[in-house]
Amino acid sequence: MTPSTPPVGDQDGDLDADLDGDQPVARRLSWSRLTLLVAAVGSLTAAAVVQVDDVRSPEAVPAPSWHVPYVDVTLTPTFQFQDPAANPARTVALAFVVADPDEDCAPSWGGYYSLDEAGQDLDLDRRITQLRSAGGDVVVSFGGLTNDELAVACADEQDLTDAYRDVVERYDLSSVDLDVEGTAVADRAATERRARALATVQAERRAEDRPLSVWLTLPVTPDGLTADAVDLVGATLDGGVELTGVNVMTMDYGGSKPAGTGMLAAAEDALTATAGQLADLHERRGEPLGDAALWAGLGATPMIGQNDVDGEVFTVEDAAGLTAFARDRGLGRLSMWSINRDQPCGASFTDVAVHSNTCSGVAQEPLAFTTAFNRIGAAGAARPVTEVVRTDSRQPVVDDPATSPYPVWRAEAQYPAGYKVVWRGQVYEARWYATGVDPTTPATSSSPSPWSLLGAVGPAEAAPEPVPTVTDVTDAWDPTTLYTRGARVLFEGLPYEARWTVQATSPGVLFPIGPDEAWAPLFTIPGEPAGR
Repeated sequence: MTPSTPPVGDQDGDLDADLDGDQPVARRLSWSRLTLLVAAVGSLTAAAVVQVDDVRSPEAVPAPSWHVPYVDVTLTPTFQFQDPAANPARTVALAFVVADPDEDCAPSWGGYYSLDEAGQDLDLDRRITQLRSAGGDVVVSFGGLTNDELAVACADEQDLTDAYRDVVERYDLSSVDLDVEGTAVADRAATERRARALATVQAERRAEDRPLSVWLTLPVTPDGLTADAVDLVGATLDGGVELTGVNVMTMDYGGSKPAGTGMLAAAEDALTATAGQLADLHERRGEPLGDAALWAGLGATPMIGQNDVDGEVFTVEDAAGLTAFARDRGLGRLSMWSINRDQPCGASFTDVAVHSNTCSGVAQEPLAFTTAFNRIGAAGAARPVTEVVRTDSRQPVVDDPATSPYPVWRAEAQYPAGYKVVWRGQVYEARWYATGVDPTTPATSSSPSPWSLLGAVGPAEAAPEPVPTVTDVTDAWDPTTLYTRGARVLFEGLPYEARWTVQATSPGVLFPIGPDEAWAPLFTIPGEPAGR
């Protein structure tokens, strides 16, 4: 693939660098915001903000550094970022909010879910609340290579401002990430709309004493940013946005990476070149910066393991090397695409030269890349989310089926992977097949829990509403009738089908209805995994 041909991302919108091959020129940041980096990131209670102890010179003390891996929100299986067993990092960047395919100015998750639908179908709001209750936090990333970026699709500046505001307020964000790729990098009209809309929301938050940090995530070559990317940064600043930093995608270089150059060396070259561009740009604007400020306003995001470009593989050793480089320079941010992929591929995935959404394609221990990047801190490891906050009460919460959004857990029930239940005021999801295991039972290293805690039941939630999958069943169940296999009846308004010959046994009304029960439900219920 040539540099002029951007790598094609997967349907879930992964971070793919789109490179046009132009030689980069200087680039610019609003560095008045840089002094807010510590405060803004500190307000992200989950950010792994630790003082870097490496210094390049007495007058250039590296700024605090931040590890924030991306989560592919709409990817199946759903990544449980609120679960410390799955996510040792404290802050995650949730990707991607894009324009709704049917409504240009409406924000959606990946084009699949509106904000409300993501709250319902993905339990996104609940999981964010749970992560925060355990000491973590989230950044929301707008854009990505696939789908339509909001600023590109939405031509009305006020509507665009409303869309950004809706997302920021719904998730009470302290930081957002603008991932601008593909043709959006050169779209000047979209850049100017984006900048003015973000500046408005940023000013509103500042007036409420709730500052909003803004990161730009951009494609890069080993020679630095492209000319269009440099212009985008300048136009963003001209539009009034106070940028916390620029995060470069050290991935998918294609022909821009010289033959024989390793992925770690290419990432270091890209960051060094970008720092020089930012220094030049800042100088031209009459705001000269020292090394510490320059590097504190830079971030790096490699694609872990096998990249989309054949032959480009970022290893665990590369991650350790990039972490050391970041600590030495005082890099403001390390991310990765994506924590969903931070595990080895199974035996069923034989072609490791092909990029996978759910595994890295390299030999590794689970979460090895996250562990390596967490060492960006001075103590050698960022403080992870280590405990899950549960309801603290002497008396267990009594679950009310009338207000529980999912079925109440039962010890005798059989729960397949992905099934959601309510137990003692909390929502759980089965990691794998579970029966007889109380979701509140503490997990140990030798006995992990089959349940993942999603978060607390909200005060305004209601009982799940079953949805029939057939509409032609009209005969009510009769205890005196002998039903043969395949017979269909209505019971308490819901359709069922006989699994075998049965008489006098009524259909079940406690969910889930197990495979050993005589009547199979002809309806779905919230909480069931897709496909059941």
